Amino acid sequence: MSIGLPSIPSFKEFSKDPVKAVTFVMMLGILYMYLDNKTNYQSQIDRHQAKIEILEKKVDKCLIQLKRSDSALAAATTKLEVLSALGKIPQ
Repeated sequence: MSIGLPSIPSFKEFSKDPVKAVTFVMMLGILYMYLDNKTNYQSQIDRHQAKIEILEKKVDKCLIQLKRSDSALAAATTKLEVLSALGKIPQ
């Protein structure tokens, strides 16, 4: 016993029971919309994944610059404190 889509009914079967025919056509439409939505979402996910990778690289660059700036600030602050303690810079 296989599970899957039922065979496509003939026109004679459609004319005998139009409610089943309309239901069958509606099910095909819903199936198409579901599959179309699924592929659309997958393409959106792929595009956003590429954007995320680009933004992660930018964040990494910013973090490196922040560490450099922090190190430069710490060095300048230390130098100023030493010069101030030696009396080389008037307060």
